[in-house]
Amino acid sequence: MAIQIAIVDDKRILRQSLSAQIAWYQEISIVLQAADGQAFLEGMKALPADERPQVVLMDIEMPGMDGIEAVMIAKEVYPEVHFLMLTVFDDDEKLFEAIKAGASGYLLKDERIPNIVKAITEIVYDGGVPMSPRIARKALGLLRNVPEPAGQHMEPTDDCSLSSRELEILNRIVDGLNYTQIGERLFISPHTVRKHIANIYEKLHVSNKASAIKIAIKKKWFN
Repeated sequence: MAIQIAIVDDKRILRQSLSAQIAWYQEISIVLQAADGQAFLEGMKALPADERPQVVLMDIEMPGMDGIEAVMIAKEVYPEVHFLMLTVFDDDEKLFEAIKAGASGYLLKDERIPNIVKAITEIVYDGGVPMSPRIARKALGLLRNVPEPAGQHMEPTDDCSLSSRELEILNRIVDGLNYTQIGERLFISPHTVRKHIANIYEKLHVSNKASAIKIAIKKKWFN
């Protein structure tokens, strides 16, 4: 059975080119394409479980929701999906953030198509962590006992300390909506959404969306 993949990149020409070249490989089947992280999350939600991609080729720098934020959210909702970052960035910060978000590999866009296909199969069949050579050298210096920020693993002491409105907003975050879209959906201003999210973070003792979503999923608060 072919490995199901998704391609997420804001540049349509690059998506089409990558898709056309990978389509020659019968062992790969492209089931989803998206122009940014939010569109990817919406596409994932619309797909039946057995039609979701096993590997996602994810760009990093995209308007709206970037690739790293999309991976952080998606790994909590779809832990079985692997993310292979495919980007022009080889700096330490982007690499480190991608690894922390849960990426299974990190390739530069100048990699040859056969190498990208090989990386996809390595992830699925061998549990590999494929990286472009110069990325691998950088990773060696980053994956060394990086301390977790204080409070990251703390969870609320009661079953649900959030109000019904806060739970509703947290549900929309899980859906991948941004502040403006949440405001439009709930008929409130983006500023009010930000205040609610700040309250959510404070109540859950977290500092980012991924940690809040992790608790929401563990507690089964989302719809």
